This record gives sequence, structure tokens and C-alpha cells, in this order.
Amino acid sequence: MKELEMNPYVIQIDKFVSSLNKLSKVFLNLEKRHGIFTEEEMKRMCQRICEMTCKDCPRASMCLGKEIYKTHELAWEIFQTIESYGVELNIEVKRKVQTHCTQAVNFITNAIELYKEEKQKLIWSQRMAQNREGSIAQLDSFAQMIQHATHELNASIFADDFLEKKIKNQFSKMGVKILTTVFFVTEEGRYEIHLTMKATRGRSIPTKQLVKVLSECCGRNMVLREDERFTLGSEYTTIVCIEGQRYYTLSGVARIGKGCRKISGDCFSMIELAGKKQGVILSDGMGAGESARKESTMVVELLEELLDAGFLKHTALQMLNTALVTGREEVKFSTVDMCVFDLYNGKCTFTKAGAALSFIKSAEGVTSVKSTSLPIGVISDLQIDETESQLKDGDYIIMITDGVMDALPVGEQEILLKMMIEGNTKTNPKEMAEHLLGQVLECSGEIPMDDMTILVVGLCSLEK
Repeated sequence: MKELEMNPYVIQIDKFVSSLNKLSKVFLNLEKRHGIFTEEEMKRMCQRICEMTCKDCPRASMCLGKEIYKTHELAWEIFQTIESYGVELNIEVKRKVQTHCTQAVNFITNAIELYKEEKQKLIWSQRMAQNREGSIAQLDSFAQMIQHATHELNASIFADDFLEKKIKNQFSKMGVKILTTVFFVTEEGRYEIHLTMKATRGRSIPTKQLVKVLSECCGRNMVLREDERFTLGSEYTTIVCIEGQRYYTLSGVARIGKGCRKISGDCFSMIELAGKKQGVILSDGMGAGESARKESTMVVELLEELLDAGFLKHTALQMLNTALVTGREEVKFSTVDMCVFDLYNGKCTFTKAGAALSFIKSAEGVTSVKSTSLPIGVISDLQIDETESQLKDGDYIIMITDGVMDALPVGEQEILLKMMIEGNTKTNPKEMAEHLLGQVLECSGEIPMDDMTILVVGLCSLEK
């Protein structure tokens, strides 16, 4: 009965997601990844050594008959020695083989060649299994994103006949005919209204006038969505109006490269996200200089792409991590420090993967936000730290990279940074960041041993 009440499109998407989940389980149940030979594999290899070496030997009936256990034991010992010490077998193992086998040289040579061959197969099998696990993670993330977006969209649609009639009447007085009205409300209770309409009698009406009337009808501060047209003409057009934000952000950054070089391995970006949210991303690439810069820049740009496409923060980070772990031979990692500001209610969400401390400066003092997770690109099972804080007008977020922490005495970094931030009287984010970096360099008294970046974001109210 409950299924009958649901949107049929939502039901279809759920079936689609269920199919993807089943496909993931099929992939997961294929051959498991293992780094060493199993006992069964070792037995098969021992058998192959005997087939390769003993077929033309006059003692074959004996070695493969009564003494088969001893023959397999020798092959097994050769494999274990190679696994532990490489192909240069010690004298003791060679003597054991020579004592038992008249074809000792061939036996050892065949064992080494077979081991190399099977080890290469094992490595490729591991790589295929790892890539398969990465594909499963990507598939699951994709399914979750589709399901979340569909359910969220379905849940946000609502009907309000009274409000719809009120809007139509008021717009009619302005010479506007409304074809359809669709109301959306977010989990936080914010309105989004899609109006398909046209101006009658050949008029051209500024959309700002329409939004002003719409705000009066709703009793809410409605604004045009970005990139909407300025005027409404004689053809039906869909105009999207959203509830206006209450806050905006100001940001500033100060940075210096390792050894005072101009090139820094740290990268940062500020992006506009859906639902009037502002995202700030800071990434510290492994090492310093040009290679670290390329790595952190790639991470930030890919993360921007995924978030802009509508992926959830956790999903975007997991997909990016999977791509970095399974996509290359060399292990390279980057930290991710991300803050997302909700410009409607002033909340800030910190999402960290191996990132350094962040700080919140408010009228009440300075608090820190910590992370215990690993950077992305290290292991496939990424753990992400997330914290939410309620900000007020005039509060600041200070984000830093590891180079800033490492420049201060061990065990005192957090205390010293809190004191510097609390004693900073600057109100301009750029000036605040530069002043803090200057204090850290002065405290260190040395040329920077790592790239250093300080990013400051201030929250300001529009209702002053």
C-alpha cells in the first residue's frame, strides 16, 4: 500500500539502485584479493615442478612415489626461501636438493622460473581485484547519489492551493499569465518556487518586480536564482525564485613556499554550491614544490567538479580517493580540508581527510577543530572526519596546512596558534591571514621547512 502512494518515478529509481547494489555484490563475491600464495596454490606449483623436472629422470618412480612427500617438501622450501630472501638460495637449501635429486640444477632452475611466473600472475590478480573493489565503491557511490537526489527532490515538492491562487491573482493584476507553479521546500524549511508564465498584451515586465510581489505573497524574502533573465516577455518562460540568504563570506589567504620559494604544494579554492552554500577547499600535496602543487591542484579541481555536479561531500571524497588509490602504481597522497558555509542559517560543516587543525574565532574565544583521519590516496577504505558548528555574524574560520603547525615547537602548536589568533585584532581576512603567517615565521625564526598556507574566512550578516 505504501508503495502505491509513492511517486512511480521514485519507485523506478529505487529498483535501478537495487539492481546496481546486486551487481556490486556479484563483483564482491568474485575472487578475493590476497598478497601471498595460498596453500592450495603452493601444492599446484609443487606438482608442476615435478612434472617439468622428473618426467625423463630414471628415479622419477621413486621421487614421485614413495618419496613424493619429500619431493614436494623440497619444492615448498625453495618457494618459501625465494619469498623471504629472493632468488639467491642459501647453501643449506641447495645441499638438501642435491642430496635428494639427481636433477638438482634443473629442479632449482624450474622452481625459480615457475615462482617468478606465478608471482607475476599473483600481482596482476591483486591489481585486478583492487580495481574491482574500486569499481564497486564507485558503483555504490553513484547509486547512493541517485537515490538520495531522487528522494530528496520527491520529498521537497509540496502543494499549497491557497498560495498558488494568491500568486496567480496578484500576477494577473500585473498582466502576467501563469501556466504552472511548482513549490519546493528544503529540509531546513526554505522555499524554492518555479513559475512558468508569460506577459500578456505584448508587455515586457522586469522580473525583479515579479519577485517583489512573490515575496509579499509568500511572506518570505524571495530572490531570483542566478543567471535568470531580467525581463518577462510574451512567450512562456520558467523563472526560478529562491529564498534569499542571510549571510555572505569574505576571505583572505597568506602563503609561502618551502625555503621561501614562490611555488607552493598547497592549493585552495572557494566554490559556489547548490542551495546557497559556499565551499572552501584547502589541500596539501605530499612533499613540496612543483610535484606537490600538481597533486594538490588535481585533487582540488576534481573535487570541485564532483561537488558542482551534485555529489555529496562524502561521496565525492570517496570516489576521488578510490581513483587515486587504484589508478596508479606510486602511492601519493594529499590532505583535504573542506568547509561548507550555509549562507541561510550560518552553519559551517568541517570535512577533513588527514588535514591539520582548523580554528573558529568568535566573541567567546578561539576553538579548534581536529582530524584523526588519513589523507586521500593512501588506503581504499577512507575515513572522513566531519564536524558542524553554528557561526554568528563576525565569526572567522582559520584553516592551515601542516607546514604552519610544523614551524612551531612540538607540543605547543595548538596553544600558540590559539594565542596568536585570539590576540589578532585585524578584521579584514587577508590582513588577518598575513599577520598570523608573520607571527608564525617570527616564532620559528627559520626559513620555512615546508609549504605554509593560512586561509581565513569571515561570516557577515546581510541583515545589519
